[in-house]
Amino acid sequence: MDVQYLSDAQGRHTAIVIPIEEWNTITAKHEELKMIGAPKQKLSEKYAGKLPSTLADELQHYVTQTRTEWNSSI
Repeated sequence: MDVQYLSDAQGRHTAIVIPIEEWNTITAKHEELKMIGAPKQKLSEKYAGKLPSTLADELQHYVTQTRTEWNSSI
């Protein structure tokens, strides 16, 4: 497998890149992995009609921001 490793400034591996053909082979064998690359549904779409879209967008922004902050602190 021809992979590439991405590292942070301290040299720790933070991500891996594999050719798409190999990813397709892996996900064909393991269906649950297909969710990893799937686009995420926005809260405003998931709860359409249940929350005002502006509130859902604000919540989505908050969740995204806190996840980013959490991942930065790890």
